Amino acid sequence: MAVAIGFFLLASIGTAAAQDPFEDLNKQFETRQARIADPLEPWNRLMFEVNDKLYFYVLKPLARGYKAVVPEPARLGVRNFFTNLEAPLRFTACLLQGKGHQAGLELSSFVINSTFGLLGLFTPADRESTLANLPEEDLGQSFAVWGVGHGPYLVWPLLGPSSLRDSVGLAGGYFLDPFTYVDPWEAYLIALGINTVNRTSLHLGEYEAFKKDAVTPYEAMRDIYVQYRQRQVAR
Repeated sequence: MAVAIGFFLLASIGTAAAQDPFEDLNKQFETRQARIADPLEPWNRLMFEVNDKLYFYVLKPLARGYKAVVPEPARLGVRNFFTNLEAPLRFTACLLQGKGHQAGLELSSFVINSTFGLLGLFTPADRESTLANLPEEDLGQSFAVWGVGHGPYLVWPLLGPSSLRDSVGLAGGYFLDPFTYVDPWEAYLIALGINTVNRTSLHLGEYEAFKKDAVTPYEAMRDIYVQYRQRQVAR
């Protein structure tokens, strides 16, 4: 479920094999300012503050309580399950980028994990070196490969940092999310909530460390987002 990337890149644009956006944080702060237009900065700063408060007063307490009662192996299984459901999005994005071989690997991984991995709760495909740690792919990356620039920087309530290009990709990814077609629609919201809380429970402390180390958290988050997306597109 690509839309469940959630707060502040904690999950990513979110998957079991995803690189942690806050990994090597000091290295990411070293160098470049964000190369992205920010004409909507007043809105973006407001949404950054809204998301910050939602994280500390809503999401973090929920994730801590969830972590206290759900053992880590079960939480990893839940993460694997939702990551497996993102396979249609990754498969489509690979095809749109002309990565036919990688699309085949995504399909193979999905079939193996969905069958032998009990609907993706386990990841037996990772035992094969060619299927382990497949790169994340999404529609925003596909647009970038086609030559579409970021457009203006955007911060969305609940969803966190994005750009015009990646927001369009996120909207397109909604239609590739199997839960979109679950009836009733409330089931989609429940699944989204579970995914977000579960993923956050596996990353508690990372956002706090980010805020502690960042002199200007808003600008730092913007820089991290752009650099993270650049690395994803360049793979």
